[in-house]
Amino acid sequence: MADAATLVSQADRATAAGDLKTAEDLLLQASEAAPEDFALFMKIAALQRGTGRPQLALASVHRALTLRPLDFTALLLRASLLQRMNEATAGEAWSHALAQKPVGEIPQHLHPVVAEAEARVEKWTAEREAKMTAAMQHAEAIADPEKRQRIQRFRTNVLRRTRPYHSEPTHFHFPGLAEREFFPRRLFPWIEALERETDAIAAEMQAVMAAERAELIPYVQYAEHLPLDQWRELNNNRDWTAIHLLKNGDTVAANAELCPRTMAVLTQCDQPCIRGGSPNAMFSLLAPGTHIPPHVGVNNTRLVCHLPLVVPEGCWFRVGAETRFWKRGEALVFDDTIEHEAMNPSDRLRVVFIFDIWHPDLTAVERDAVTALLESEGEAPSTGL
Repeated sequence: MADAATLVSQADRATAAGDLKTAEDLLLQASEAAPEDFALFMKIAALQRGTGRPQLALASVHRALTLRPLDFTALLLRASLLQRMNEATAGEAWSHALAQKPVGEIPQHLHPVVAEAEARVEKWTAEREAKMTAAMQHAEAIADPEKRQRIQRFRTNVLRRTRPYHSEPTHFHFPGLAEREFFPRRLFPWIEALERETDAIAAEMQAVMAAERAELIPYVQYAEHLPLDQWRELNNNRDWTAIHLLKNGDTVAANAELCPRTMAVLTQCDQPCIRGGSPNAMFSLLAPGTHIPPHVGVNNTRLVCHLPLVVPEGCWFRVGAETRFWKRGEALVFDDTIEHEAMNPSDRLRVVFIFDIWHPDLTAVERDAVTALLESEGEAPSTGL
């Protein structure tokens, strides 16, 4: 028998002459001589598809996929064959193909196929979503708003419209704590009292901003040589600045004394008291057109509370898979060790009052243990905001 390369060359000549039967026979012979040749099986599948035999073509694609199970082009071909055969599994096959779409530009000849794949997957997903929603209708109807939101998120995760996110602190991870992007208000009995003070806190913020002695510093500051990349664009950048009232457990007197009402409110908010780390509280100022890139915080034993004070139209905040728009006077509590980012797309300044609180899952003895460990670290990276 001739070698595989010779047989393929002969098959190409037969194809050019229009003798597709001979071309296929030669390619099949070549595949026996070279059973590990992925491109050869794809060539056979393409010929079989072109001659109107999708079932044979599918078998050849499956041979190719045994060699390269995640090959994007082979998965696209498989999905298109299943679609042609009206197989119920075609939608899932298109989804599997798109999951392997390479990053960056794809070859021009694949653009129409990818566009079809995206349309097919969207249709398949919408049909599944409708079916799931109908099946879950009773459970959602009797669930309270918090549980209903979790049920809906379960569905969108299954449909891959969203994905799971987890707590990934850069330094300090306490096991077993609930991982929530935004925490329910019911866990924080002080939150409504905080919101009632919005006008007073905003007035003190204006006063401290106007004071000549106010300390306004970049929110992110670290030595350039440190192995940190998530803050590169905003390190020492005055597009994102802060006026600290409490910083790593110390009171910033020049600012705090201009904000007595704000400081009084904080005494009710269950903040950690950790030497060199907490409590923290500040006014966070985000300049027009500034994006805070995706990042995670240092320590999952505390959460972060936002009280929006000055919120131009369109300012948004994403934690994990959930994006919210800040609303003046509506506090948000979130886990900053879950990936999050923010954007001020407006032409005006955005100001949010930010402070840290204990994670509500921690017991008194666990808080003591966390405090002891963090204080023992001494010069460890700051646990503050």
